[in-house]
Amino acid sequence: MNGSGPHDSLKGEKDARQNGHEEADPGEDGNDQEVIVIQDTGFTVKICAPGIEPFSLQVSPQEMVQEIHQVLMDREDTCHRTCFSLQLDGNVLDNFAELKTIEGLQEGSLLKVVEEPYTVREARIHVRHIRDLLKSLDPSDAFNGVDCNSLSFLSVFTEGDLGDSGKRKKKGTEMEQIDCTPPEHILPGSKERPLCALQPQNRDWKPLQCLKVLTMSGWNPPPGNRKMHGDLMYLYVITVEDRHVSITASTRGFYLNQTVGPVQKPAHSVALVQRHPFERIATPFQVYSWTAPQAEHAMDCVRAEDAYTSRLGYEEHIPGQTRDWNEELQTTRELPRKNLPERLLRERAIFKVHSDFTAAATRGAMAVIDGNVMAINPSEETKMQMFIWNNIFFSLGFDVRDHYKDFGGDVAAYVAPTNDLNGVRTYNAVDVEGLYTLGTVVVDYRGYRVTAQSIIPGILEREQEQSVIYGSIDFGKTVVSHAKYLELLEKTSRPLKIQKHKVLNDKNEEVELCSSVECKGIIGNDGRHYILDLLRTFPPDLNFLPVEGEDMPEECKKMGFPKQHRHKLCCLRQELVDAFVEHRYLLFMKLAALQLMQQKANKQESSVALENGASAENGAADSERTEPQDSKMDDGVTGLEQVKELAETIASDDGAVDPKSREVIRNACKAVGSISDTSFDIRFNPDIFSPGVRFPESSKEEVQDQKQLLKDAAAFLLSCQIPGLVKDCLDHTVLPMDGATLAEAMHQRGINMRYLGKVINFITKTPGRAQLDHIFKIGISELITRSAKHIFKTYLQGVELSGLSAAISHFLNCFLSSFPNPIAHLPADELVSKKKNKKRKNRNLGNADNTAWASMTPQELWKNICSEQVTPARAWTHQTSILLKEYNFDNRHKPTFTEEDILNIFPVVKHVNPKASDAFHFFQSGQAKVQQGFLKEGCELINEALNLFNNVYGAMHVEICACLRLLARLNYIMGDYSEALSNQQKAVLMSERVLGIEHPNTIQEYMHLALYCFANSQLSTALNLLYRARYLMLLVFGEDHPEMALLDNNIGLVLHGVMEYDLSLRFLENALAISSKYHGCKSLKVALSHHLVARVYESKAEFRSALQHEKEGYTIYKNQLGEHHEKTKESSEYLKYLTQQAVALQRTMNEIYKNGSNANIMPLKFTAPSMASVLEQLNIINGILFIPLSQKDLENLKAEVQRRQQLQESMKSGEHTEPAPSLLHILVKRGFQAKRLISPQSLSETVLRTAIFVSLR
Repeated sequence: MNGSGPHDSLKGEKDARQNGHEEADPGEDGNDQEVIVIQDTGFTVKICAPGIEPFSLQVSPQEMVQEIHQVLMDREDTCHRTCFSLQLDGNVLDNFAELKTIEGLQEGSLLKVVEEPYTVREARIHVRHIRDLLKSLDPSDAFNGVDCNSLSFLSVFTEGDLGDSGKRKKKGTEMEQIDCTPPEHILPGSKERPLCALQPQNRDWKPLQCLKVLTMSGWNPPPGNRKMHGDLMYLYVITVEDRHVSITASTRGFYLNQTVGPVQKPAHSVALVQRHPFERIATPFQVYSWTAPQAEHAMDCVRAEDAYTSRLGYEEHIPGQTRDWNEELQTTRELPRKNLPERLLRERAIFKVHSDFTAAATRGAMAVIDGNVMAINPSEETKMQMFIWNNIFFSLGFDVRDHYKDFGGDVAAYVAPTNDLNGVRTYNAVDVEGLYTLGTVVVDYRGYRVTAQSIIPGILEREQEQSVIYGSIDFGKTVVSHAKYLELLEKTSRPLKIQKHKVLNDKNEEVELCSSVECKGIIGNDGRHYILDLLRTFPPDLNFLPVEGEDMPEECKKMGFPKQHRHKLCCLRQELVDAFVEHRYLLFMKLAALQLMQQKANKQESSVALENGASAENGAADSERTEPQDSKMDDGVTGLEQVKELAETIASDDGAVDPKSREVIRNACKAVGSISDTSFDIRFNPDIFSPGVRFPESSKEEVQDQKQLLKDAAAFLLSCQIPGLVKDCLDHTVLPMDGATLAEAMHQRGINMRYLGKVINFITKTPGRAQLDHIFKIGISELITRSAKHIFKTYLQGVELSGLSAAISHFLNCFLSSFPNPIAHLPADELVSKKKNKKRKNRNLGNADNTAWASMTPQELWKNICSEQVTPARAWTHQTSILLKEYNFDNRHKPTFTEEDILNIFPVVKHVNPKASDAFHFFQSGQAKVQQGFLKEGCELINEALNLFNNVYGAMHVEICACLRLLARLNYIMGDYSEALSNQQKAVLMSERVLGIEHPNTIQEYMHLALYCFANSQLSTALNLLYRARYLMLLVFGEDHPEMALLDNNIGLVLHGVMEYDLSLRFLENALAISSKYHGCKSLKVALSHHLVARVYESKAEFRSALQHEKEGYTIYKNQLGEHHEKTKESSEYLKYLTQQAVALQRTMNEIYKNGSNANIMPLKFTAPSMASVLEQLNIINGILFIPLSQKDLENLKAEVQRRQQLQESMKSGEHTEPAPSLLHILVKRGFQAKRLISPQSLSETVLRTAIFVSLR
């Protein structure tokens, strides 16, 4: 139930309290109380707008009036109004007031929409809004990656909205209406991978033109006498029928010139009604598509007008003024955060400003690289130039003043901005009051890396040396410190595990720091304390940093480390630091517990003490090499509890602790490398092994300990984290489908992508190598793709704008095509005009020859790829957009790509992603409740999390998607199929829009939606969705993937249900083959697969084949579960039934052979499978198993419910009792290997079935 397995977006966040030494989170009680507060105050108001019936609107007291405005502008029936006020009992509501502050506003209040007089600003907003509505009619903005539009194709497969399940039920159940034939290219074994099907063209998407031209008239501005009649501006319109119209925008509305009535608005609502709101709402960050269909370049007045009116600050409709990004970013962080409503307001403001800043920074970075922004130091060499645009500072990723000379030059300068961004992200997450970071966005575009930052007030007016009052500007030669910075940074040192330490400056004076030396502190003119250059926030990775005279641990040497890397800025990831500290904490607890047990034994018997002493030492050594496991003895458990109590007592500095116990803690602290000897506290000094940084003699021992700690961390990554990842892949708890999801899985375990080669090597040496085939293929593909990307980056730097499409198509031909000697087509002007070329060269940022790219050959490229270190095309082209057509990569007679195939080049944008912390805690609490069996409470918590996520992020976000998916799953289990369908439809649309149409998460969302469609009797829709999921899976990875077995089982079962037996067998037998490969022939999943195949053979009356498969399944059940297990008995019964049927059939055949047409034939029973039985099997393969409970279990459940109710009451009244055991225990006692638990709708009802997720392994 934890979302959707390995790729769940919400899984990544770590709990701050993990090692028992950070501040505890507010208890769940606090959360529950806050839930009640919110739930009590949500209410519905009635909206009365001119010309339409009043309608109800659900609102939250935290919302502002402005948000109701926005809702009305987005609704189809009210979207043509922009200039209006909302009135309650004749009083105009303030747009920026929160609803809870408005007197008299309550459940059922009537809000009137009242037209207000226009101003020039309001008229501009209205025209802008009309333009946006006109543009939303076709998807070209989504293909071009503009204005946060993105693609969604769900409606093509569901033929509109799935909400009207009642009206559509008939269609599903009438068998003859269902066309079950899958497209040829998705059948098992098909080698075709057509690209056009990726973006099916919906017939509604033919551009629906309402106006030919809508532009400012040449009669502007209005003369004085017309101004005094209320004229604001004039517009010129040409309708589709070629009617030329002039419109006056006046304070009273929009009118045709020389006429009396207001102009009719274009009929856009008809088109918009057919689209789900989630298909139109802008995403918070831009999502780019790597393919697009061929589009005729047609005249488009609306976009033409947009392209050349100044976009600077246009979002705010204040032309000529730009936003002060730094002030906005810092002011939102300073908002109060004492209670939930304040925190929600603050997080919403932070998120909104960040997404606006990211969009502005991306546009600015592209303008800088395209040469459309003037440098602030134009006389310097191009690489050294810096830019300011829209109050954002832009710099390029080159080593301009030998700043990174000792770290790897340009390569280090290229990596530093992403390291810095990770630092900014981390300090923002810790969120210490009074400490400020810069708004930072890193943009890769056309081979260049651009860092966009907000500007510290006053920094441009003084030299850097004068500004920096903390840290170093020359990597540790001159170092300064500041008391206020030390105080602020010390607050971050505990959560970030950074050790306060002393370094020597150029005068050999000791300087105290609480960060790396590169971290600079600057007090801006606004009096705020800023920190910047956070590129070494985390400790160095010694596996890629050979240091003379330093010996690495044995584990590292065995795997060929340390290795020389291209730069010396390799850091450990935060996830690795957290995992290492957690590992050490468990070790600390074990060591202390062993010593305490030893002391206890010493008192009892001296002979036992010696044995225990030896085991304590061995235990310490073993624990360091292998991952700590749970203590098997009760003594061990009590020992650990004792240690916890003891550690807390010592930490609180209580004198009552006896010296021996203090000694125990001190020894354990020393053994694990804690910086304190009274409590567990591991921190890292980020300056260790930093070139140029010197430490005072007094810190010699401390520095030595820190060096050892870094070596241990490097060894931990190799000996624990990489084997752990491979084991998870082998167990299928992690199921990457492409390079991005593999990278995510590695990052979650703190493994950097530079270890990918090592991960692949480890896989090749793993005993179950065949079961890791999919990971191996993804890894190899990702290696090649990343190597090609590095080469492509420098390749592009030498290319002029006019030669971009020729250069990219040539590179793709060298990389992917089978054509042996592709020739690049140089742009004509490069050959003709030499003078022009000389002038241009100065503007070109790269130092390469402008046409050097044309001489690249496939042999040279692949040689370079091999020295750097399938489906590479999709992974690689995320930077470019190619024409959606069929490409033949095997043709040796002509190149695969031409210039016309390259449609666009997009930036790759890295930015901070602010989190909705309260919503996330609600989500986690909801998940925990669900797993404990409190289904109803879990559902309520997750609904609240959804409300809070919407409050912070708006309607579109990846975390809202995870919330909707879980809600749909809960609705389904509780029997509310139509609600499950509605929530899952939103989840699919959102996944397509926010993650991408072929993202692995989107594929899984399609599968879930298909199941809920089937449960709602929408069979043809369910099949269409499954076919789409299979096509996407083939495109992303191919057929040979464990997830494909699940998908094929789903398709096979649905086809079985609609009596398409031959087709069903093709998919089910493919699933059986894949399951056997990836789970092993003796797995329970394979047994289930055999049973599903047997059922179809039975329906075809091919009993021999059915018996053969069921026998295979029976053997597995018998060997794995024993003869008396329920599953084995079921299989045995089914075998008997099949045997009887086979015998009956044989008798009938014998009768026919003997007596011919006179034979007396008993009718054989051939039954089509019932929908209920198919749904039951679908539930089982998708991990939802309903287990009948005995009367005794029911009584236990009732007792459990009563105990829980008493427990909750006693907690409310302040008493403390032992927590009740979860339902899991009851069911596990019955012998079920339960993975995740869900209870029924209401535990207090007498229930006959409990839904439980069971591991089928």
